[in-house]
This record gives sequence, C-alpha cells and structure tokens, in this order.
Amino acid sequence: MISDNTNTPDPRDLLEHLVERDDSESEAPSLKTIIREQATEEDMPLTKNITLRKILGGDILYAEVIRKQVWLILLITVFIVVYISNRYKCQQDLIRINALNEQLKDAKYRALSSSSDLTQQTRESKVLQQLHDDMDSTLHIATQPPYIVNVPNTEDNE
Repeated sequence: MISDNTNTPDPRDLLEHLVERDDSESEAPSLKTIIREQATEEDMPLTKNITLRKILGGDILYAEVIRKQVWLILLITVFIVVYISNRYKCQQDLIRINALNEQLKDAKYRALSSSSDLTQQTRESKVLQQLHDDMDSTLHIATQPPYIVNVPNTEDNE
C-alpha cells in the first residue's frame, strides 16, 4: 500500500484499511474521522494527470518533483540564455565579417582600376603624345638604339 513515487503510505489506502478494522468499534470517534480532520490538501498525493487548468493555476509548481529541481531548472534556463545570446553574437559577427569582405573587395577593385589608369597614363608613348599635342617639347622617340659610353676612371691612373 505504498504509492509509486514516494516511500510514504498513501492516506487513502490507510483510510480504507482502517475503515475495515473500525467497523466493529463505533463507541468512540473512529480513527477514520480523526484522520480526516487532521488531513490537509498537502497530505493528499497529487494526481497523475496534468491539465491546462492546473498549469495555469500554478498547481504544477507545488509538485514535489518540481520543488526539488528548482535549481536545476534555473541552471538550464541560464545555459539556454547564454547559448541563445552567444549564437546571436556569432551571427552579428558573421554579418560584420561579410560586410567588411565586400568593402575589401570593392577597395581592391578600385585600387586595381586606379593602378591600370596610372600605368596607361605614364607609358612613354602616351607622355610623348601629350607633349607633342601641347607643343611643349621637341622630345621624340629615338631612332637609333642606345649605346654605352665608357668613361675611363681617373682615380685608377693616379
């Protein structure tokens, strides 16, 4: 006559057992009536079925199992909050990394474009063409290949 989830006897079973024994003794107040007077709602075992009304009414919070596990539930809640905030922070970092990669790619393309424009503008033929168009110089492209002029070192002879 012991309930499944605790090691204490079930009060209902005790009452039924005592009723069987107390049928012959009706002179004094029966043990059944004394126990009923002393019994409270907290002594009665909780029912197995959980309804929405019990959850919303807060009756489920009085369950012995939940009362014993409050710290575990709080610890799990803290871990869940940390996990969610860490994931949110990682997603924000990934978004920032992607935006910075796009900016870097744009900067590389602009640098490559500027470099090719500068190379185009500084070619010898382009410079000579601009000077000839502006009539600023008499420079022209050489028709003879360059040759090396050897100058004797005067310090070695002395």
